[in-house]
Amino acid sequence: MATYPNVNAANQYARDVVNGKILACRLTILACQRHLDDLERAKDPRWPYRFDKNKAERFLRFSQKMPHTSGEWARRKLRIEFEPWQKFALGVPFGWVRKDTGFRRFTEIYIEVPRKNGKSAIAAAVGNYMFCADGEYAAEVYCGATTEKQAWKVFAPALAMVKKLPALRQKYCIKPWAKKMTRPDGSLFAPIIGDPGDGDSPSCAIIDEYHEHDTDALYTTMTTGMGAREQPITLIITTAGFDIASPCYEKRTQVVEILERIREGGENEAIFGIIYTLDDDDDWTQPEALIKANPNYNISVKEGFLKAKQLLAMSTPGQTNKILTKHFNKWVSSKAAYYNLQKWMTAADKTLRLSDFAGEECYLGIDLASKLDLNAVVPVFRREIDGLSHYYCVSPMFWVPEDTVYATDPALKTIADRYQSFVNQGVLVPSDGAEVDYRLILEAILKLRETVKIAASPIDPYGATGLSHMLQDEGLEPVTITQNYTNMSDPMREIEAAIAAGRFHHDGNPLMTWCISNVVGKYLPGSDDVVRPVKEGAGNKIDGAVGLMMGVGRAMLNEPKDFLSNLDPDEELLFL
Repeated sequence: MATYPNVNAANQYARDVVNGKILACRLTILACQRHLDDLERAKDPRWPYRFDKNKAERFLRFSQKMPHTSGEWARRKLRIEFEPWQKFALGVPFGWVRKDTGFRRFTEIYIEVPRKNGKSAIAAAVGNYMFCADGEYAAEVYCGATTEKQAWKVFAPALAMVKKLPALRQKYCIKPWAKKMTRPDGSLFAPIIGDPGDGDSPSCAIIDEYHEHDTDALYTTMTTGMGAREQPITLIITTAGFDIASPCYEKRTQVVEILERIREGGENEAIFGIIYTLDDDDDWTQPEALIKANPNYNISVKEGFLKAKQLLAMSTPGQTNKILTKHFNKWVSSKAAYYNLQKWMTAADKTLRLSDFAGEECYLGIDLASKLDLNAVVPVFRREIDGLSHYYCVSPMFWVPEDTVYATDPALKTIADRYQSFVNQGVLVPSDGAEVDYRLILEAILKLRETVKIAASPIDPYGATGLSHMLQDEGLEPVTITQNYTNMSDPMREIEAAIAAGRFHHDGNPLMTWCISNVVGKYLPGSDDVVRPVKEGAGNKIDGAVGLMMGVGRAMLNEPKDFLSNLDPDEELLFL
């Protein structure tokens, strides 16, 4: 009679988390509850999935035959022994299958866990299973990362495991080379650094520390190359990061929405995710916070090490964000970032449409950074609700030269990759050639005018003369506003206050979110209140955010003359 000790441990872990016997955050609880609910749903013959204990147990038994490759456990020649959370996080997605075909339900696994919780070792075990024991002919397994060092953090232990197991090599005819492993049927296991080639056909892609990826290029190439495979797996295993505009945070957001049952059906049924972190109201200075965020507490990551990190974060402000991110798995933006990106994301309402504001006054912030780079037009609307001003940023528009999007210069590669991602998402328009054609921007503004009433068009003076004359010819009155303290401080601070108070709403445009995430506050010397937006680094664009500030600045005014009367006469404000 078959027994399933590992599967039983995984299911018991889920029950203990849901019942509160194991300290866990809300997102971990939701992942466990999803599995338990799905076990009940599987009893319905109309539901297309079932949990195959045999397949889950087989994977877990294989993985735990792998030896440790470093540290005390390797010296003692011990095999990997999964903790209950690892049996759940990996056994569950390997056990769920489709009722009609028997192929795996989940094609994507997202695991977010703090450092030192055994990520690379379990990823290596997954890689070896998919390489030789999954039954895939001519399997292709890749561990991808942004650097060679990171890619080898997964591949090196996988290679070492195989070298330590002659019986495994003999059974599956594995040939371990210096930088890859092969089998006679054409199966391959190798690391990939940077952008992979389009000719690969992965059966398994392991993306370690996805938070370090500036773009989704590797993820997209790997997943789109899996079309010929019947049950591929993409394993994303990562710690939290600092960039909330990154592809990793975008993927995390998708996983959170799946766990919260906001996204159901379709492709979402094929994504398994579990996140270990703290809840928003947790006090990270308390001892239990370490246990809650670190499932391998005092196993692979020692209690003394974590407590020392916690004390360092409490005593050294400059270390706090880094430690919260790496050891509590909290997404914390750079200290220099002006806006709280988590609150910005909370203000998103993806149901907002331009048609919702038909006939209303629109304050159109126009930031023309350069014909050679990003240009933004940001519609802003203002509504009075219970005597308070609410601001709406809906359908921002962005343009960039096509030559910049597809630049091959190594110095431009990072920004080009990011622009390509935005183009693919449909939120960035590439203009033919090496310059942005301002006629495209004019055409978009005139089309916008068919739906809303453009009450004001504040425009950055940098390179604005040509478009300003075009707007004048169409009966619009652009106001040239320099990006100085007088013009930018009030709207910049008002946006911050409105976000915090729930008075700011936006449609979740990812390019706008990226611009907002790049805003750094530069304060007037001797003042903690007067501020203007700047950026750190040429690649951190803020054009959309500047356009938003100019739009909000005009929306804050009852009449243009009131705005003028409040200005310092020495500040430049030109009407064209």
